[in-house]
Amino acid sequence: MNALIDTHHTTATLNAAGIATLTLRNAKSLNIVGTPAILELTQAIDTLKVRGDVRVLILRGAGDKAFIGGADIYEMAALTPPLAEAFITRLKDLCEAVRSFPAPVVARLSGFTLGGGLEVAAACDLRISSNTGVYGMPEVAVGIPSVIHAVLLPMLVGQSRATWLLMTGESIDAATALQWGLVHEVCALDQLDGRIAALASRLAGFGAAALKQQKQLMRSWQHLAPDAAIEATVPEFGQAFATGEPQAYMQAFINRKR
Repeated sequence: MNALIDTHHTTATLNAAGIATLTLRNAKSLNIVGTPAILELTQAIDTLKVRGDVRVLILRGAGDKAFIGGADIYEMAALTPPLAEAFITRLKDLCEAVRSFPAPVVARLSGFTLGGGLEVAAACDLRISSNTGVYGMPEVAVGIPSVIHAVLLPMLVGQSRATWLLMTGESIDAATALQWGLVHEVCALDQLDGRIAALASRLAGFGAAALKQQKQLMRSWQHLAPDAAIEATVPEFGQAFATGEPQAYMQAFINRKR
């Protein structure tokens, strides 16, 4: 396991299979993010993004009390309108860095995932939760609307459930989050790291170009009408065979069958 990044708020490691783990640290007990942590996380993701050897990114908070417990209310309480726009732009840029990361991003979710933390989690491709998970968007309770990547919530859980989260500010437990489709799996806390490691290993074993292409396609589908999206996939399928991955993986499958 090689250490790639080591700053005050972030550490990143990379194993031989190409699985990178980026950890938020030194951000209070619930991994609260203020401007320094937001900037360091964004820079770390941008650094990992340009490497050719990262096949999967696991994003997590230090410890098990929280993934990200939200944005720093002490910093936000002193904001003016222009400073508020600058602050939320930085958080938007972090979420977009996660969402546009070329390789699959897996969120390791334990304890609290609230507000800006849930927006970061929503930007990840896969969300694996411990049974201690608590999810919510409490912004309205402190006088602000949920913005930026809260926009993704209706696509994830449906308009009615997203409305409940955003308008009431109340939280849901891990079992409810699974039922709603907010997280993909829930497992016992002591099994969380093992399950994520197994999932990351499976993803790392797939063709990197194919997974990158699949991510790009799914993102484009959010902006296209079904007919246009279907037509756009035809040349993408052809382009996949220019990478050599289909030939290699299909031949390996045929050889195993023999």
